[in-house]
Amino acid sequence: MKMIKALATAAASVLLSGALTTQALAEFPEDTITIVVPWPAGGAYDLSARLMAENPPENLPVSMIVTNVTGAAGSNGVRHVAKSDPDGYTIGMMGTHAIAQSYMNRNATPLEDIEPLVFIGPEPASLAVSNDTGIENVKQYLDQLKKQPGSIINGNDSPGGFSYIAATMLENHFNVKLSKVPYQGYAPTASALVSGEVMSTTLPIPLLAEQHKAGKVKIIGVAAEKRHPFAPDVPTFKEQGYDFIAEDFYMLYLPKGVPEDRRAKLEEGFYKLLSDEKFQKKAAELGLVIMPRDAAGTRAYLEQRNQEVKQILEDANLIEK
Repeated sequence: MKMIKALATAAASVLLSGALTTQALAEFPEDTITIVVPWPAGGAYDLSARLMAENPPENLPVSMIVTNVTGAAGSNGVRHVAKSDPDGYTIGMMGTHAIAQSYMNRNATPLEDIEPLVFIGPEPASLAVSNDTGIENVKQYLDQLKKQPGSIINGNDSPGGFSYIAATMLENHFNVKLSKVPYQGYAPTASALVSGEVMSTTLPIPLLAEQHKAGKVKIIGVAAEKRHPFAPDVPTFKEQGYDFIAEDFYMLYLPKGVPEDRRAKLEEGFYKLLSDEKFQKKAAELGLVIMPRDAAGTRAYLEQRNQEVKQILEDANLIEK
């Protein structure tokens, strides 16, 4: 009889545990979810975050807001997420900048202090010039730098941001020297090129596609395997005879310590949303390339990019000792 009672008690405990787990899954989320963008409003990170917030996953039926926590080449935003309560209600957006800053800035958040959630997609750099330069293609751009090192003023992020990394990659790959001027985010960098404040930029194409079409600036090369749909007239570096690719990326991440059931629910919801054809069509209209990966795939991609960026920084002597 005692054994029967013990077994009954154990079974009840298992059922109760399962009920509590189901209840916990059903209860999350109950409050607003915040997506933290580490750059100013108007850039591609911001656009993709707001698109997700406006079209929340079906299994996360709550309001979502986007908060821009800027500064320190993206480090402030990453730190904000890493130090937030690990309850699943704060999600971060990150890319190459977070990897670079983890090596360049001793106060930046180490990658091991965040938890990859879902990979959104890649974003290649482009090379664009102001009309005043008279430069028409990549060859003319490189020829000028070889004849007059530092003669081209390039607008980019602060050291560690992707457009800074892309500019540094270009310098290293072609053995040339730019005069790099830092701006706080993509939008002000694009404005600087349009106004003629700088002579070139290494920004993603969506930031300058309209200005290119209007003839206000000229995009002369895409650092990707294929041409970009927002500027189909612009050849890649490879098409112009140069084997050069510079790619940023978008991914969602969480602070360490979010309960597994909540993390799994977030992963499932955002991965399904990003895989949806209707969502991808909306994203394409904004110039965003969506190629989602689950958490495991995101971790693998992040590790690969980590090794690539580290090597770039080492070659440029940019790693903090």
